Formats: sequence, structure tokens, C-alpha cells
Amino acid sequence: MVLKKLKSYGELVMFSHTLFSLPFALIAMIWAAEGLPTAATIFWILIALIGARNGANALNRIVDKEFDRKNPRTANRHLPKGVVKEYEVWVIVLLCFSMFIFAAYKLNSLCFMLSPVALFLFIIYSYTKRFTWVCHIILGITCGGAPVGAWLAVTGKFALAPIILGAVVTLWIAGFDIIYATQDIEFDRKIGLFSIPAKFGLKGALYISTLFHFIMILLLISLSFIMHTGWIYLLGIFISSILLAIEHYIVSPSNEKKMKIAAYNINKVVSVLIFVFTMLDFLYYN
Repeated sequence: MVLKKLKSYGELVMFSHTLFSLPFALIAMIWAAEGLPTAATIFWILIALIGARNGANALNRIVDKEFDRKNPRTANRHLPKGVVKEYEVWVIVLLCFSMFIFAAYKLNSLCFMLSPVALFLFIIYSYTKRFTWVCHIILGITCGGAPVGAWLAVTGKFALAPIILGAVVTLWIAGFDIIYATQDIEFDRKIGLFSIPAKFGLKGALYISTLFHFIMILLLISLSFIMHTGWIYLLGIFISSILLAIEHYIVSPSNEKKMKIAAYNINKVVSVLIFVFTMLDFLYYN
């Protein structure tokens, strides 16, 4: 019974989607430390990332509960179906955000002082689709804080590289979130929700998504010069570019299976691939 409940909680917050930001945070951490930081630093970074990401997603499920219930595509989610109770989700939110704040406190004073800013982004994102079509970019900025935060956790100061890496994550996540949102163009317009697909239509949204991912790749290439990486890193970026091109090629809002592959499955591979090739490059040249 307990395991079944935990599985439901994991599905509710889409725990596996932690793979989106985590690899980039680990890249920032290792670049900042020029290797591995202390075990305590690694531990608290992971706790902060897990708490932030899953708390924000649990809150999003609560905030969007009524919209999920009305949308045929999302009506089977855990809260609309009653698989979990709303108070249970609130407990998850409070627990995860508490984990995040405590982890920030344990890392350093700058991380702790900036934690309210991060919490504000976690909270406000869920409401942005009610008043602005830039909600995808705000989601990206929220997730893009992961590599910046990991760098700050190690060094306690800002630098150009983590800011660019944060921009990479912002554009990457905003890009595939736009792709995902193309499934709900008609629903969003009917119910009065804002999104780039609802604002610009399918073709316009896919152009914007493609542009975001193109700039993302350029920023990743620029990091090669800033961090003095080698050919292994660039090979990883090249392979990732091909995967992103495939993602855009197979987009089909009417085909749920293809959309899941395009918006989620491919991007999980992209983040891990970039991490693996970056780490191989780091080990080879250091």
C-alpha cells in the first residue's frame, strides 16, 4: 500500500522529469569546482534540486486542477481522478519547499538569501498561463536557475558560464514546452488560457520553438570557448542537435505517442547526452 502510494506521488510530480535540469546543474557544479566538490556540497545540491523541482510540479498540479479536469487530455491525472487527495499534494509541496530552503541554508549564505527569489518563480509560474503567453519562457527561467544555483553553491559568486548555461536550459525547456502545448491550442483558446501556440498558432509556435533550440545550440558552442572544452564536448553538442532536429521533425499534435517522444523522451536523452559528453571531455583534458 505504501509503495503504491509513493508510486502515485512520483507519477503526480513526474519525478522522472528531474532529468531535465539535473544534468546541467551537475555540469555547472563540476565546472565550478574544477572537479568534484565536497560530498556535503554534492548532497545538498541534490536535495535542493529534488525539493525545488518536485515541489514546484506538485504545486502546479494543485493550481491547474480545474483546468486538468476540463481538458480531455489531462482529465485522467491523479488529482482530477481522485487517486490522491489535495491535502496530500499540499504536504508534498510544503515538504519539498522546506527541503529546498534548508538545503540552500546548508550550502552558503548567498544561496540561502536567493532562495526566496527561486520560491517566487516556483509559485508564480503555475499562474502565468492565466495572463501571459510567455509562460513557457518563465518556466524555462525557473528551471534555468538549476545550473546557476549549483555554481553558486560551489563558489558563492556569479560568473558568465553558469548564466549562459542557465540561458541554455531556459531556451531548451521553453522550446519543448511550446511543442507540448501545441496539443492544447483549441482548449486553451476556448477556456481563455495563454500560451505561445494559442497566440501564434501551430506553425508560428513551432517556428519560435525551433528558434529557441537553435539559439540554445549556439550558446552551448559559446561555452566551449569560455570553458575551454575540447572536441568530445562539441561532438556531444552535435549529436544533441541531431536529436533536437528529429524532435521538431516528428511533432504531430494529433498523435499523443509522437508528442510524448518529441516533448519528453528525446529531451531526457539530450540532457543526459550533453552531461556524459561534457564529463568525458572534462576527464580527457584534465
